[in-house]
Amino acid sequence: MSGTATRKRSEPWLHRWSRPAIVALSLFGFSLTTYLTVTHFFGQKVALCNVEGSGCDLVLSSEYAKIFGIPLTIFGALGYLTLGLLAGLPLLLKREDPKAQIQIKELANFLMFMVSSATFVFSGYLMYLLASGSIGGQPQVCLYCISSAVTMTTIWLLTVFGNTWKDVGQLFFTGAIVAIVTLTATLGIYASQGKLAAQSNSFAGRLAQHLTVTNAKMYGAYWCPHCMDQKKKFGEAQKLIPYIECDPKGANPQTTLCQQKGITGFPTWEINGKMLSGERTLDELADASGYTGARN
Repeated sequence: MSGTATRKRSEPWLHRWSRPAIVALSLFGFSLTTYLTVTHFFGQKVALCNVEGSGCDLVLSSEYAKIFGIPLTIFGALGYLTLGLLAGLPLLLKREDPKAQIQIKELANFLMFMVSSATFVFSGYLMYLLASGSIGGQPQVCLYCISSAVTMTTIWLLTVFGNTWKDVGQLFFTGAIVAIVTLTATLGIYASQGKLAAQSNSFAGRLAQHLTVTNAKMYGAYWCPHCMDQKKKFGEAQKLIPYIECDPKGANPQTTLCQQKGITGFPTWEINGKMLSGERTLDELADASGYTGARN
């Protein structure tokens, strides 16, 4: 008993508390990304996010916030959930045999290192996109993105320094391989989305995203020449316009909504609770919606 007590007392405090800390941080990250996922699908405004055509509203609605059309926050939530389960695995799977318990702990630690290394590298790349101006044409500040990156970095540091490793050299060699694979895959995925990202990164694209985030709507009909001209003003970013088809013969019509809104002419914009009839320039739409981002 005395020998066991001595070993427990000699264990570094960071090793004792790293696992519970990782579980707590994973729960925080999971809650954060789940909240962003829910607000995305329900079209709700994100708290602490000033909608002004820049910052987190632009970042969270950009093409960089999706992977093949799927919100990035879903993958983030799964990543945090996986890390939390791995951190808690040795606590959940108790074994009477000390060797078996050590094997479970070592396996969980290794898998946790692999997952946290991949997510750490991916978070770092997203921070680079924010700082480099790749999103929105200028450096952006997204509190949710930064909070998630700091949380993931802390988890990675706790994983590395909060556990005992038999072969540190082999560990970091494995980490380097994971980092290279993750970065290569990330660049490959975003390269395939490069055209959409470029479209959304123009003034027209940023404005279209801003209009979407602020729940603005463009009501029109597929046969309306003025609607076509209005869309052309957005250039290649016209696919990002929050468009509502009012003619029942058009694609994905929402005729009932158009009738409820009292739409009688096309196009009609609904911006900040006001109805604007006829074609509008991008600057007019930006002024009406409170867009304050770059216009170049």
